[in-house]
Amino acid sequence: MERVVITGMGTLNPLGLTVDESWKNVINGVSGVGPITLFDSSPLNVHFAAEVKNFEPDKYMDAKEARRRDRYEQLGAAAAKDALASSGLEITDANAGRIGVLVASAVGGITSLQDAVITNYTEGPRRVSPFLIPMLMPNGAAGMIAIDNQIKGPCFSVASACASGSDGIGTAFLMLKAGMIDAALAGAAEVTICSTGVAAFDRVGAMSRRNDDYSMAPQPFDKNRDGLVMGEGAAVLVLERESHAKARGANILAELAGYGATADAFHVTAPHEKGEGGSAAMKMALDSARANVDELGYINAHGTGTPLNDQSETRAVKAAFGEKAYEIPISSTKSMTGHMMGATGALEAIFCVRAVCEGILPPTIHYETPDPECDLDYIPNKAREKKINLALTNAFGFGGHNAVLAIRKY
Repeated sequence: MERVVITGMGTLNPLGLTVDESWKNVINGVSGVGPITLFDSSPLNVHFAAEVKNFEPDKYMDAKEARRRDRYEQLGAAAAKDALASSGLEITDANAGRIGVLVASAVGGITSLQDAVITNYTEGPRRVSPFLIPMLMPNGAAGMIAIDNQIKGPCFSVASACASGSDGIGTAFLMLKAGMIDAALAGAAEVTICSTGVAAFDRVGAMSRRNDDYSMAPQPFDKNRDGLVMGEGAAVLVLERESHAKARGANILAELAGYGATADAFHVTAPHEKGEGGSAAMKMALDSARANVDELGYINAHGTGTPLNDQSETRAVKAAFGEKAYEIPISSTKSMTGHMMGATGALEAIFCVRAVCEGILPPTIHYETPDPECDLDYIPNKAREKKINLALTNAFGFGGHNAVLAIRKY
């Protein structure tokens, strides 16, 4: 079966508006966390998040069109535009039907929906925007990317909570392997930093409340971790069948070598205590890549900074790889980007591509106090130079969704 390769990448996230800027900041241990500026958070328990800074939609799309799009759709369209440009893939009438758009979102335009509900009750239904439906639907970003670029192949969104971006990339991987398409834009976009989103995640007990000193939040795998920090952003990769990429002389960045997906079937928000679903997904991704644990050089962990997640994920890695787990460097880049919900897995796939290409492994910042329950090598506080051939990126979502991607040096 033909190999799937990565030929382009684009992202806008709390660490930067380009892949290069984001990579520079992540390997230097820069935090993207700061005070919430997108809305007045004073009535809430949480006043900090990891926002995308200095984003100007008009630089990526027509100003009139930008006003008709939710922020998550704006970010998704911008990331897709940059990914296409970096790949050099030209969309034509001849190939448009053989290219897919698999850009996911866990919740879609929650900010637009929240604002419309307020408008409906305060000003009446006639004041609700006629553009509300395309602004809130989770497939909105995918559809708009297809329209922007006249892509006419399969186009849809995957919704699997925090695993959405990885599942979107994984779905494109399977479609490329099956020969259904020749290329795809795959990834995710997410913006949940609004009063409803922050309040909801806080009420479920998932968020850090270190308002007086958020400089050390979040703290993945640290004994004193107290919850996630909400992030936002988008990340899109251009995937191609190897023969297609070679035929057009593309610059191949890395191989998307494997994909694994499982369900915990355990609890709607809590991960399985023993990490059984995550462990199975990691082994499935390695099997899909026709690799073994000796080839695995790095794991970009889900690592949210919540007490249950980090403990469960540590157990999952041990269950998957036994004593070898102690030899595998692991890090949580969410310690810098925050948790971009459905979009995080797609961004972390980009980080894995750069890691295998450049031989630098991002750190887990804010790591101070070891937790006996989390006793693996989490690359504390400083990036590590290490040549690797294969990396995994984990994404585990509410509902028990587990998705793992394997990325190999090309």
